[in-house]
Amino acid sequence: MPAGGVTTIGILGCGGRMGRMLLQELSGRASLAGGVDSPGSGWIGRDLGTLIGAEPCGLTVGEDADALFSSADVVIDFTVANAVARHAGLAVLHGTALVMGTTGLDTEAEAALHQAATKVPVVRAANMSIGVTLLTMLVEKLALQLTPDRYDIEIVEMHHRHKRDAPSGTALALAEAAARGRGVALDQVQRRSRDGDTGPRPPGEIGIMSLRGGDVVGDHSVIFASDGERFELSHKASSRQIFAQGAITAALWVATRPPGLYSMADVLK
Repeated sequence: MPAGGVTTIGILGCGGRMGRMLLQELSGRASLAGGVDSPGSGWIGRDLGTLIGAEPCGLTVGEDADALFSSADVVIDFTVANAVARHAGLAVLHGTALVMGTTGLDTEAEAALHQAATKVPVVRAANMSIGVTLLTMLVEKLALQLTPDRYDIEIVEMHHRHKRDAPSGTALALAEAAARGRGVALDQVQRRSRDGDTGPRPPGEIGIMSLRGGDVVGDHSVIFASDGERFELSHKASSRQIFAQGAITAALWVATRPPGLYSMADVLK
């Protein structure tokens, strides 16, 4: 429980695009515990206020994640997949709530996150946008109604040229929602690429296609196609601000929750 009812939030990767956006959005909504960046980063030692073009705040960019977890009620993580297991362990060590927005996690990171959630509250979402959260819920409901014998499902995502993982975590979350709606396991029906003579599309397949280029923040479309009609549900992000706003909303919500693994759908209930 945050002391005195004031939630203090720490930011991992504060020098990155999302980290700086989180610093901007945090002002006026919660207390900043601090921020860290990767060792050797050119941001180390710089005031967190001047990092975003604001007045100095008296807190500087550090490189000690352990110290950040010890001083914050909640830590927000938009960093890299190979750091997630360590961050999950630090959350448990210090009893700190965690908001996880990093995607592309391997088996070890997934296991560490689930283990941490038995000790501390964790909000994990591939996309913190409220719009994407509602889209995911809608896709699951539609997939239940639009049966695989009549409707094919294809998911197309596009991101900027610098994105490291593919498919995007959001595309996978949408595919998982579609699979849940149809009562099947995604790994049994997904198709992530097509090349050459692939033969006819099998009924029930869920296709996931990735595009990369330019400065696209994040575009996702879910296509339901049948004989005679096709319709699409799309979400296009024009600014990372929506992800930062959602992450801070999640951080304020999770600070007082019991241990568990939560989603953005839980945050919005």
